[in-house]
Amino acid sequence: MNKMFFAVSALVLASATAPAFAQDSDVPAELTVSGSATVVSDYRFRGVSQSDKRFAVQGGMTVTHASGFYGSVWGSSIDDYVANGSDQEIDFALGYSKTVGAATFDVGVLYYYYPGSGGVNSDFMEPYASVKGSFGPATAKVGISYAPKQHAIAWNNGRDDNTYVYGELSSGVPNTPISVTAHVGESFGRSYLTGGLKNYTDWSLNASYTWENLTFGVTYVDTDLKRSDASGFFVSGNRFEAKSGVFATVGVAF
Repeated sequence: MNKMFFAVSALVLASATAPAFAQDSDVPAELTVSGSATVVSDYRFRGVSQSDKRFAVQGGMTVTHASGFYGSVWGSSIDDYVANGSDQEIDFALGYSKTVGAATFDVGVLYYYYPGSGGVNSDFMEPYASVKGSFGPATAKVGISYAPKQHAIAWNNGRDDNTYVYGELSSGVPNTPISVTAHVGESFGRSYLTGGLKNYTDWSLNASYTWENLTFGVTYVDTDLKRSDASGFFVSGNRFEAKSGVFATVGVAF
């Protein structure tokens, strides 16, 4: 966690001195560079805690071309039960986003990298696609992520795959800097990502407040998983990592 903490601290310092990289004369006009640094009281991935219900530090950066193509890197501290002792998750993404009328389409591929996992094959790839559109003050989004058969997410077989589908509805509260987002997702496929289960559901409700380039948020999250599911796969020590909970976030965008 220390390495990630220092990395995110550096991003925070950078945001204080260079809040708009896209305006830097060294950046070509067709490129936009943005970033973020966040502290969360619990890092949840599809409803399941990746930080043992403890604080995590996160940071990311995205480079977007005027054509719609983009590349990003994002990282978070995690607990060592997630990937055989690794204390970091680093996600690399390449994608393309295009707005057509009122709809915005986004397709790409994510690569989840877990350094320090003791030689275990824990890294995996996941293509994704989504579409979102605005309806008055609200924005609706639906998406799908599919991790094709690969060793890193295998449960009992040599290779397993996984599908995640989700829907979101968000809206700003009129005349305030507050926004709310409701999310529901379903994970399919007997893989490491579902603890060997056929499927499970996660859902959350978030409220966030934005002030200049700072965002403060609070999220309620839950799943339909039970402590006994997958013979306790979602249990670390005495903690049930998929239990309902509330966590807070503080982030800075630059």
